[in-house]
Amino acid sequence: MKTLLDLENWNRKEHFAHFKQMEEPFFGATVELDCTKAYQTAKELKVSFFIFYLHKTLVAVNAIENFRYRIADDKIYINDRIDVSATIGREDGTFGFSLIEYNPDFKIFEKNALAEIERIQNTTGLFTRSFDDDNVIHFSAIPWLNFTSLSHARSYTFPDSCPKVSFGKMITSETGKRTIAMSVHVHHGLMDGLHVGQFVDLLQDQMNKK
Repeated sequence: MKTLLDLENWNRKEHFAHFKQMEEPFFGATVELDCTKAYQTAKELKVSFFIFYLHKTLVAVNAIENFRYRIADDKIYINDRIDVSATIGREDGTFGFSLIEYNPDFKIFEKNALAEIERIQNTTGLFTRSFDDDNVIHFSAIPWLNFTSLSHARSYTFPDSCPKVSFGKMITSETGKRTIAMSVHVHHGLMDGLHVGQFVDLLQDQMNKK
């Protein structure tokens, strides 16, 4: 479900009008997250670390209203729920775009994720299903790279306002602290650095919880 934002009375009305006209309205940042506790918890629960931090990411995304905004026909809609389209790798080195429904209950989310991962890994091609709605974030894991910045392939003519989140390689220090790079790109017409900062802080808080 989604509702229409009252754009005329929105305090970011001018910001939206300014940034939506740009050829590249997205901006991004790369930050380092402490994943020591999250990795430990995933191992204790005997669950996939990827699915674990993917769920934590969606918890944070769904908690911040601006991350649930999407643009359609110069209007802004507020989605009740944001799911995830994550790239899922296959043994032959290719990947496919998945669609995993968000649920605040990790066990339910894990079940959904495992089923979708298995489906993708037993298909071929990039698009193995239709994507009828835009209430998603685009998500990718790049565990081979400890990146400090990241860019995305984008078509400027294709209307897109979905946030893009990528995780990098987990690094373990001599003290045992584990960190992981995360890149987040968002539409500047829908949010600012303030909201990205809120997302990062909330996600770090989630990573520190079971």
